[in-house]
Amino acid sequence: MSEIPAVSREWHLVRRPQGWPVAEDFALREVPVDAEPAAGRILVRNLHMSVDPYMRGRMNDVKSYIPPFQLDKPMDGGAVGEVVASADERFAVGDHVLHGLGWREYADVDAKHATAVDASLAPLSAYLGVLGMPGLTAYAGLFEVASFKEGDSVFVSGAAGAVGSLVGQFAKIKGASRVIGSAGSGEKVTLLTGKYGFDAAFNYKSGPVAEQLKEAAPEGIDVYFDNVGGDHLEAAISSLNVHGRATLCGAIAQYNATEPVPGPRNLALVIGKRLRLQGVLVGDHAGLQPQFVQDVAGWLRSGQLVADETVVRGVENATEAFLGMLRGDNTGKMIVSFTG
Repeated sequence: MSEIPAVSREWHLVRRPQGWPVAEDFALREVPVDAEPAAGRILVRNLHMSVDPYMRGRMNDVKSYIPPFQLDKPMDGGAVGEVVASADERFAVGDHVLHGLGWREYADVDAKHATAVDASLAPLSAYLGVLGMPGLTAYAGLFEVASFKEGDSVFVSGAAGAVGSLVGQFAKIKGASRVIGSAGSGEKVTLLTGKYGFDAAFNYKSGPVAEQLKEAAPEGIDVYFDNVGGDHLEAAISSLNVHGRATLCGAIAQYNATEPVPGPRNLALVIGKRLRLQGVLVGDHAGLQPQFVQDVAGWLRSGQLVADETVVRGVENATEAFLGMLRGDNTGKMIVSFTG
């Protein structure tokens, strides 16, 4: 057990970004560490933290499904770490836990908001990705929200990211007739059709998305899993077959826009095709957790499922990891590791 330091470094939002975030919007500050947590709390040395697209929305001072980050306060998000002091009988020193106070080296956590995780079952970082929020988002969004069924043709945007890479593989495992993905580089396209087993993929930077999608799915698609929005959503509406379903998970193409972004110009097609477009928030699907863990852990063990991570080391590099994720620099889940 390492000695508890007197101070911890943590990232604060000091200015609300206008468009793309820049380094000056954040500050890495030292704060005191209380080595003796209050009753019902635990002190956690964070080992890995998550950076995710939804965090960009929390940097704006707008009402949403999750409160915005506060200026000159530590940001938060998923993290896994080791309990180094405990004032709660549910956790002992040395336990590993998943919690919501990332963006800092040491976290004083309300024990009822921490979940024990087992490092012998999977690498701890997996609880931030394939066995965590992104994995459950992919699972719920495909199987519950999009009502996927065997034989469906599926299109996934942002398909090399943390959620998209899993959606495509889940669909293949469960009998999709065809899985198509879009990504932002030739290398990622090769990854999709090789390592991840997609039937087709295209680089959205190489030409109009609608044309490339029609070429990749000449008989149309039944399910669209949207991580991007914009021209991808418009293209998917054109290619969806009658009674097609779209899960709207993210719209990363517009998160840094400074002006209102126009919606799809072909929404009238939703009527004639009787399409269903539905948003997904992972918090609505907690009831799927046991089945999700059972299924996904089994697919990982059997080798049917590949879960990649892009790891950036050091708390001091967390904002650059976040910006890199927004640029699409990651393959699979972007993780910031405080170890090694």
